[in-house]
Amino acid sequence: MAMTLRAVWTFSLRLLLSILALVAFAQPASAKVEVEFHSFNGSVFFGRYPHTFVVFRGTLDDTGQKVFENFGFTAKHVSPAVLSGPVEGEIYVEQPKWIERTNRHFTVTVDDATYRKMRSEVDFWGNHPGKFYDLDRNNCIHFVGKIAQMAGLKVDYPKDLLRKPRAWLNHIAALNPQLHAKAING
Repeated sequence: MAMTLRAVWTFSLRLLLSILALVAFAQPASAKVEVEFHSFNGSVFFGRYPHTFVVFRGTLDDTGQKVFENFGFTAKHVSPAVLSGPVEGEIYVEQPKWIERTNRHFTVTVDDATYRKMRSEVDFWGNHPGKFYDLDRNNCIHFVGKIAQMAGLKVDYPKDLLRKPRAWLNHIAALNPQLHAKAING
């Protein structure tokens, strides 16, 4: 059977389109986990102190598991004892409705392995025995700073920012210009 030139061209085009479709669908999924860095302005008068925390959102590449969780570190019992030295600490999870009302300073994307290391770090801080929360050495800023370092960001802890989460995250954004983050005021 002799094929016409038009039949050969049509067959070749269909074959090419089929191969392209297979290649397109064979690409790995664009799964990723984003780590958002938030601050909460807080108010002594309304019972919520300024605070910083992280939000993990996305999908794990290796399992396809969806991720939406958040963690901050705080004193287990807020009392004047917090001002005089270490006290027991705990991981605090914000209610989803409050997350949208906080300041999102910047977001970084991490791979599955980094996400899992970060989650292990969350567990370490949450399960640390004894008096681990300290306003000057292990507060919410130090916790979020550790997560930021694990994401490859430059982090430091100026003494005048240790109790100012929003200002501290603005400082971290300035130390990491690759984030293209704008300072959040007010």
